[in-house]
Amino acid sequence: MEVTLLGTGGPMGLPRPDCSCAVCAVALGEGARAAAALLVDGTLLLDLTPGAAFAAARAGHSLSGVRQVLLSHPHDGPAVEVPAGLPQPGRVPDGRELTLLTGHRVRALPMDAPGTGYAVTGPDGQRLLYLPPGAAPAGLDETAGMYDMVVGDVVGRPDALARLRLVGAVGPATDVIAVHLDHDVPPGRELGRRLAAAGARAVPDGTTLTVGVYEDVPDVPRRTLVLGGARSGKSVEAERRLEAFPDVLYVATGGARNGDGEWAARVHAHRERRPGSWRTTETCDLVPVLKEDGPPVLIDCLSLWLTDAMDSAAAWDDDEWAGGGERALRARVEELTAAVRETRRTVVAVSNEVGSGIVPATPSGRRYRDELGRLNTAFATECEHVLLVVAGQALTLKS
Repeated sequence: MEVTLLGTGGPMGLPRPDCSCAVCAVALGEGARAAAALLVDGTLLLDLTPGAAFAAARAGHSLSGVRQVLLSHPHDGPAVEVPAGLPQPGRVPDGRELTLLTGHRVRALPMDAPGTGYAVTGPDGQRLLYLPPGAAPAGLDETAGMYDMVVGDVVGRPDALARLRLVGAVGPATDVIAVHLDHDVPPGRELGRRLAAAGARAVPDGTTLTVGVYEDVPDVPRRTLVLGGARSGKSVEAERRLEAFPDVLYVATGGARNGDGEWAARVHAHRERRPGSWRTTETCDLVPVLKEDGPPVLIDCLSLWLTDAMDSAAAWDDDEWAGGGERALRARVEELTAAVRETRRTVVAVSNEVGSGIVPATPSGRRYRDELGRLNTAFATECEHVLLVVAGQALTLKS
């Protein structure tokens, strides 16, 4: 089954008309995207958009063989003249299945937002799932089976991927293609990096893909370290890397700090930002977590883990430090990095980058700065992917 993406952009396309934002300003050439529309085996058109016939011609296809046009958006789309010879667009009611003379079967899936999702099964059994913008499947269970390709709003609704993964509808071999890309998504390499973290990818308009060919499925990094300064956006970046996965274990190393209202506000903001399906545990005992098999782990953050480890080693006192505290801390760090090296879980860890700022005025402050630098270096050595977040922009240090 072949799928040609006549458009991969949001409902208004990219760049948006009369928009002067930074993303629209650079959406040129291959970065320009028409409103999303899919041509399946030249016979089924999912979403009729302006210029669909010209888009098909540019991709080397014709709409003359289209026997069915289905709409996915919650509305009938913009005013579009139906090209001569093309059937009138329609919509399959939720839960109903349409069988085409070509052998394609199209089942309409209910969404958790207005719109219709379509599960298309080709004559040879390949399975494609197409989701409308801003929507995720509702009521899926383990009987859905795995799709060979999923095309949907990966950036706007990463939780849709998490739901699909939870029930086995998306597996390691599923080709996940991001569409409905609008001007609220980052352009260029940043988009590719962000999608790769979710196990997805984007392709230019006019690309033809063969459903069931998996060699281009991105390899999700298993161990990632996200560094950054205060309020740099490092925690948001770390959370973003796992929001397309279900059952994430969020390991908070900062504790409750009863009586500290400012700290409580920070904790509350973090919790409100995280998906409701994630579980949270508060602990600095990271080694057992890393040794266990289980879902992905997000550790936030290593700098607070180091504070606890230095407290345990009495590292703030010069005499204790010289009398065995340094050796005890080194042993803790080695134990942690060994667990990272051997873990079978997907791990994303957050840490502060403090070595580029003002030199601390106290010996204990300088000791903490130095030990955090050593910890970050040792942890990064065991990771496949290392990022530095500055002003909300993620820079790849290791990939």
